[in-house]
Amino acid sequence: MGQGCDKFSSCLTSDPAGDVPASRCLPVGPKFLIYVSGALSMWGDRMWHFAISVFLIELYGRNLLLTAVFGLVVAGSVLLLGALIGDWVDRNPRNKVAHASLFIQNISVTVCSIVLMLVFLYKQRIEQIWDGWLTVVCYTVVIVLADVANLASTALTIAIQRDWIVVITGYNRGHLAGMNATMRRIDQVTNILAPLAVGQVMTLASNVVGCGFILGWNLVSLIVEFFFLSRVYRIVPALSIKPPVEEEEQNPMPLNIKHEGNTTQAEPLTEGNCDTSLTCKDGWKAYYRQPVFLAGMGLAFLYTTVLGFDCITTGYAYTQGISGSLLSLLMGVSAITGLMGTVMFTRLRKSYGLVNTGIISSCLHLGCLLLCVCSVFAPGSPMDLSLLVPFINSSSPELGDIVSQRKKHAYPLRGGSNQPLLPDRSSIHWTNNTLLFDNVPSDTVPESYISIILLFLGVITARIGLWSFDLTVTQLLQESICESERGVVNGVQSSMNYLMDLLHFIMVISAPQPQHFGILVIISVLFITTGHTMYFLYAHKTILSHVASLLLIRPLGNIPGCPERNIKGT
Repeated sequence: MGQGCDKFSSCLTSDPAGDVPASRCLPVGPKFLIYVSGALSMWGDRMWHFAISVFLIELYGRNLLLTAVFGLVVAGSVLLLGALIGDWVDRNPRNKVAHASLFIQNISVTVCSIVLMLVFLYKQRIEQIWDGWLTVVCYTVVIVLADVANLASTALTIAIQRDWIVVITGYNRGHLAGMNATMRRIDQVTNILAPLAVGQVMTLASNVVGCGFILGWNLVSLIVEFFFLSRVYRIVPALSIKPPVEEEEQNPMPLNIKHEGNTTQAEPLTEGNCDTSLTCKDGWKAYYRQPVFLAGMGLAFLYTTVLGFDCITTGYAYTQGISGSLLSLLMGVSAITGLMGTVMFTRLRKSYGLVNTGIISSCLHLGCLLLCVCSVFAPGSPMDLSLLVPFINSSSPELGDIVSQRKKHAYPLRGGSNQPLLPDRSSIHWTNNTLLFDNVPSDTVPESYISIILLFLGVITARIGLWSFDLTVTQLLQESICESERGVVNGVQSSMNYLMDLLHFIMVISAPQPQHFGILVIISVLFITTGHTMYFLYAHKTILSHVASLLLIRPLGNIPGCPERNIKGT
């Protein structure tokens, strides 16, 4: 195998000993195929997630009710079924899991698009059938199909990005970090471009044409992704090998990733907590007993935040006099800083090791978010201090004056209860997860832009540390979890992420006005600080274990939860 590379082969998989340098392999190896199939899948997901929200708003008389129901159904289903999905990924052959997930996801989106096209074309007729109940049935079918597609997408993500790439890289930490970073860069780019693309189709043509565009994309993407993943499975023999349950029960030692020199070795972890005989109800217990439990929980806590480019933050910015075109530009800048975070991750990991990379990323993330905290109290902030002290006016006249001054900076959107939520489509900028308006009312200009500038400066720069930290925890989960538990643990991790994301929407529902946003910022920073504190505790425990192993002159692989890769980058 050391004589050369087959044009579809990979150095890492065809020659584990590393005799063939990576530079001699053609770019159509397994990694390239995974990147292309991943890009197609992410592009389709981003288009669909954006479009379905807009479609539901249009269907229900430009009301957010259906969108809210859809969000709750999606979050609740992943929260309840995440462990079950992961357990299904663990218990079945890798090719069957990938193909089934891919097929279910794309067919669900295709059928859902067809239903939406019919509803848009014959909405008036449908509303007259069964006294309008057929409309309710159509809405239910759309939401159920979209939810099934999201569950299948979750299974595919767990299978490919949490399991396949670990095997494809030959259990090499450096190559694994590179693949993780590349996949995240692809995700960052598609996160901006895909919604813009489908939004332009919907804007220039119609919702029906938009549904047809998504339908066609999914059918083509299904064929290409199916072929590429099948090809990867055939040329990487290790993917077809999953240790039998009986074998792992006798010797529950998952592969630890250890890299020495130019060779990649598989070293067993002596973790007695790895067990393939897991059921759904055991998934949460399996997640809790993982050495990286605190790191995973820390990542989940970062989802409870309003400090991102979603509909909440951009909506707040609109009330503060920021135009849609400027917001679109800021989103592009945030994508660039996110890409910088992926580059920083690979360099820090190589120089300081994986655990230390997480520490540095955490500090950078928290440091940048301090700007957001400062924005709450800066000139131009609409924060209402009476929300913190209920009877502030009666108890303290001085503070009451401050409150009245703060209220002057609140600029709620104009419009009565009967005014449509969205203006004519020509005045809308289609962007990711939000609808941005060009026609900002002239009386929404704040007295000072210092507050909003500090807010977005903090949000944009914090994405460097955020994505570096995210990649750090992702690789820790990949490296530290038993092969037999990768699916179920990552399924529970997805459930935790959705749970914490639900909390941030509950926060917004509880405090929806612009003058409440400062409180949401402070709460968000507290949650993020808690998450990073959990990671610091994990890192502290890991480093202490490493020091103890050196003092006892014991092999690092024999220290539960302290593989060498977590301390030094190679």
